[in-house]
Amino acid sequence: MTSHDTDRLRWRAPRRIVGLLLATLVGAFSAGAAEPESPVNFVNDVVPVLTKAGCNAGVCHAKAGGGQNGFQLSLLGFVPQEDYEHLVLEGRGRRLFPAAPDQSLLLMKASGQVPHGGGIRLDQTSEDYSLLRRWIQQGTPYASEGDPELVALEVLPQLGSLEPGGRQQLKSLARYSDGSVRDVTALALYECNDNAMAEVTEEGLVTALDIPGKVAVMVRYQGKVAVFNGSIPLGAPVERLPKSRNFIDEFIFANLKEIGIPPSEICDDATFLRRVSLDICGRLPTEPEAAEFLASREPDKREQVIDRLLRSPAYADYFANKWTSLLKNRRDDASDITSNFAFHAWLRDSLLANTPYDQLVRELLAATGTVIENPAVAWYKRVKEPKEQIEDVAQLFLGVRMQCAQCHHHPFERWSQDDYYGLSAFFSQVGRKPTDTRGEDLIFHQRGIAGSKNIQTGLTVRPKALGDSVGEIPPDEDPRLHLANWMSSRTNPFFAKALVNRYWKHFFRRGLIEPEDDIRDTNPPTNPELLAALEDHFRSSGFDLKELVRVITSSHAYQLSATPNEHNVADRQNYSRYYPKRLQAEVLLDAIDQLTGASTSFANLPAGTRAVALPDNSYNRSSAFLRVFGRPESTSVCECERVQSASLAQSLHMLNAPDIRAKLASSNGRADRLSKAEKSDAEKVAELYMAAFSREPRPRELEIALGYLAEERTDAAGKPTDKTKAARENFQDLIWALINTKEFLFNH
Repeated sequence: MTSHDTDRLRWRAPRRIVGLLLATLVGAFSAGAAEPESPVNFVNDVVPVLTKAGCNAGVCHAKAGGGQNGFQLSLLGFVPQEDYEHLVLEGRGRRLFPAAPDQSLLLMKASGQVPHGGGIRLDQTSEDYSLLRRWIQQGTPYASEGDPELVALEVLPQLGSLEPGGRQQLKSLARYSDGSVRDVTALALYECNDNAMAEVTEEGLVTALDIPGKVAVMVRYQGKVAVFNGSIPLGAPVERLPKSRNFIDEFIFANLKEIGIPPSEICDDATFLRRVSLDICGRLPTEPEAAEFLASREPDKREQVIDRLLRSPAYADYFANKWTSLLKNRRDDASDITSNFAFHAWLRDSLLANTPYDQLVRELLAATGTVIENPAVAWYKRVKEPKEQIEDVAQLFLGVRMQCAQCHHHPFERWSQDDYYGLSAFFSQVGRKPTDTRGEDLIFHQRGIAGSKNIQTGLTVRPKALGDSVGEIPPDEDPRLHLANWMSSRTNPFFAKALVNRYWKHFFRRGLIEPEDDIRDTNPPTNPELLAALEDHFRSSGFDLKELVRVITSSHAYQLSATPNEHNVADRQNYSRYYPKRLQAEVLLDAIDQLTGASTSFANLPAGTRAVALPDNSYNRSSAFLRVFGRPESTSVCECERVQSASLAQSLHMLNAPDIRAKLASSNGRADRLSKAEKSDAEKVAELYMAAFSREPRPRELEIALGYLAEERTDAAGKPTDKTKAARENFQDLIWALINTKEFLFNH
């Protein structure tokens, strides 16, 4: 702020002059010969108190929440100039009264002397109350000439190890431009990234709970942030570790040894085959595949299976399903069908051909032409506004959530409004022209000077990468190409990290950074060394997606059993065991079809099309199963749109829905075929278990199944049912029982 601006704020209204003179006189008479008090700085002293008290939070008086009773402040004090005007120059002088500070509405409401919807925020005997009172008494100055500015925040200690139940007091230090340091422990805000692992008080006292692992506490003060990283060791002896297969194992097992969590054993062959087939191709292994794999004695048979799955069209189908949903390939109108099918086919073919990830993203972002000649432009049909484009690109490809920075400084990050509009400027020259095809546009680059207008300052911001510069962009060059170049550069701190973290979560159920698309300094990874190694490997491979999948699934860390031991049952983030995950809606529907021998028909698609190969969200409307089990509608780039939690509706659907009953009773289905097959019941039960779980039935399971199949069925009159019909119904019941087991519903 310039000296002119300061003077404008301080002297705008004559009543402030009177108040200042009165305050000076009162202070002179009351203080006598005492030393004059140092002037209070609004930015350095007052705003932190308002922030700590929650006055400028979204639910109180922050503009982001609309403000309460006409009193608005900037969110978390990020625009102190405006806050000063709202406090000092609004409200007809009622909010602040220098002649009698204790009668100021600001103090009376905050201390509960008059009714206040936000409750009591300040104690009258507190230092914060005294500071605000002193500021008002001094005439509400904004700043003095030469006052220092906050340049950094430091938390001590930065690292720590806490035993379960242990405590650690944090100390927060604010560093200013004049070299001074202030202890702001009482004024800083503290937030733990996992409240199940640790708690932190308003004063910065951290208490570790009983879940072992890594936990972080974000410390925020006046737009600056710092992080305390804590380790909560279990301390159990780790005497035996699986042999490391690659660098992933080295970092995972080193971390487990450090915090004292023994890992589970390596899973058996049947579990591995089912797990990796579901994770790479979204399908169950066939009975011949399972039988061949279990019988093989090749030492590298697991690596061979991984390579075979990656070469298969099913891999491309499954991951195209993932990416088309995130890229919003949804059908809102009948005219969308051409672009939806073309976009899905382009993405699927790119994955099957193993197009490098950076090239795939470049083709998407810089797409020009029509959807017929270049299907990648279909993305611009769904994501039309530069605002939505940069928010989606940042969250999906960089793991950075920029939505907050459109209106104010990001509360947990360093990104400002200029960063937001600098990123938006890369898309400011995307032109559109209608084509002869209804609903389809020609996408092209409009020549000119790229820029995006900051809605707060009114200034035009030139294209600027996050925390970096791409230089001047000539008018005849497409800014989107410069963005793609920056994203795929080796020095980019986000691009590779966001992808490997997203894929890590796909295979391990939780990311190294969680949520997977919220990468920031204040949300550190649980294993930073492993994340950095994955980034380097991905970049060095030429952004090879199949190689990334290969290195993850080949590791012993991925192949650990889901069965916990006595020490790692509470582990949630250190990957000491495989974390079971529910089958996605499309995968589960395909698995039921495969086990029952039935098939689901989808409009405008060839018979036998799998649910994971559906090109867009429109098929959800015709499938109660996909809706109930949470297939996303492709409205968001967040993976959280996919519902993975269990519900009563899902249970009821699996138990008695018409489509499930129809699949079980399908003519020429598995139950019908087994009831007529010339095989022993034991062989038939073995086929079912191999199809459902890629394993033979255990002795007790076989005994129960054979006993049930041998039971005689009777009709309502008590007469024996026809043997063929009874056998068919018995196999239907047996298959129904298998698809309702957790072993079937989960990848484990």
